[in-house]
Amino acid sequence: MMEDERIMSKLGSIEKEIEDIKKHMVDIDSIMTEEDYEALLAYRKEKKEGTLTSHEKMKKKLGF
Repeated sequence: MMEDERIMSKLGSIEKEIEDIKKHMVDIDSIMTEEDYEALLAYRKEKKEGTLTSHEKMKKKLGF
């Protein structure tokens, strides 16, 4: 019985450690490269200036 209690205690500790790790993990989808950030800034600037090109206009411009 002592062995079972030791195993259960160790499992409880491991579960707590995993919970802590999950709380501090970074979501890979939320990581932005410098290039991504520059593209985002350019998009925001174009949107603010009203110079964005719609998908439909771009397709027409490219002949699709």
